[in-house]
Amino acid sequence: MKKILTVLLLTLSVTAFAQNSAKTLLNEVSAKAKSYNNISIDFKYVLENTAENIKQQTKGDVVMQGEKYRLNILGVTRLFDGKKLYSISLEDEEVTVSSDNGNEEDSVTPSKMLSFYEDGYTYAMDIEQNINGRKIQYVKLIPIDSNSEIKNILLGIDKQTKHIYNLIQVGKNGTKTTLTVNSFKTNEPLSKSLFTFDANKYKDFYINNLD
Repeated sequence: MKKILTVLLLTLSVTAFAQNSAKTLLNEVSAKAKSYNNISIDFKYVLENTAENIKQQTKGDVVMQGEKYRLNILGVTRLFDGKKLYSISLEDEEVTVSSDNGNEEDSVTPSKMLSFYEDGYTYAMDIEQNINGRKIQYVKLIPIDSNSEIKNILLGIDKQTKHIYNLIQVGKNGTKTTLTVNSFKTNEPLSKSLFTFDANKYKDFYINNLD
């Protein structure tokens, strides 16, 4: 019994240490990101579901400044000015206007990418990999809510720069989405109108206002 108790306490101590180490690393990443005036990222996005024989791959880019962001992916520009979210589709000649959906449970928006883990997840250190000479430490996050559609998330962090290298999200339906950062730039000179929706540019577009 004493031996079992010793093993149990040791296991709990190791688990607590892993959680604390993961939390420390995540906090360093978040603090580093918040120290920048703005962040510009080019990335590769892959969606896979082996059972459904689905594999989609595309590239995108995003500029973030505080809560504001401008995201380009799959031919759609998503512009959040701090209050309203504008989804602009040139192909469909349509603009969808809504309130920010960042408060939805399973939504990891660009502005939340570096801090989404702060609420609603348990986390622990996972594997470390050497990728092209960079030491990438993975942190595994599991939703606390058992009804979440997310099974787990692996967040890859460059140990030297404390920047996110990639994010791998696995859904309970078997779908895996991977976002890999190709370039990470900070404190770039930005146009004052970058996060402002100019209705004059889309006079002939259908405006779908969801609010």
